[in-house]
Amino acid sequence: MSKSEILIIDDEPQIRKLLEITLESNDYRVWQAATAKEGILLAASHPPELILLDLGLPDKSGHEVLKEIRSWYNKSVIILSVQNSEADIVLALDNGATDYLTKPFRSAELLARIRSAIRRNSTINFDNKITCGDLEIDIPARTVLKNKEILKLTATEFKLLVLFVKNEGRVLTHQFILKEIWGIGSQTETQYLRVFVGTLRKKIETDPNIPQHIITQSGIGYRFV
Repeated sequence: MSKSEILIIDDEPQIRKLLEITLESNDYRVWQAATAKEGILLAASHPPELILLDLGLPDKSGHEVLKEIRSWYNKSVIILSVQNSEADIVLALDNGATDYLTKPFRSAELLARIRSAIRRNSTINFDNKITCGDLEIDIPARTVLKNKEILKLTATEFKLLVLFVKNEGRVLTHQFILKEIWGIGSQTETQYLRVFVGTLRKKIETDPNIPQHIITQSGIGYRFV
């Protein structure tokens, strides 16, 4: 089985070396770039399975790099950055980042996020049933089973669940979810979204107070696992 290739775009040699050691010891093949220009060229000439992107690059903002590569690169991009403001995180996710980790980060958490992101890259045939742990979702039949028992979801709850499932492992911002479910102009109705997420959790989670599927990313949005 061929190794998954990961491209690191980061101007800090120590970070690149740490990532290289961590990734190669976990059976990934690593490519490296210290500038935005070099990273974009590498990603275009040799598209990797996943990109680890720093926002503070010397020649161009990581936000600009993300917007540029998203016009032709459709696999996962995880942001690794010291910038931890809510505005930076939301902007990166809205520009197409799959996930966001602030430096310093724990290697075990990074590896878990990478595994989740690479799984998401796999092509899913949404004509078939999708299994997520104890949940089975049949999109054409519009049915959801939990432990083989049928759940009764409203049309909006089902649409919301399908959006989460299709983006498994990815952090979805409040604004993205609101636009996808209720359309442009609804992006400020975060309380409205919280109500629907709450009712969906009551139906799909074993304990809605300790959710295992719909995980809150405080101030940002939600991640489905």
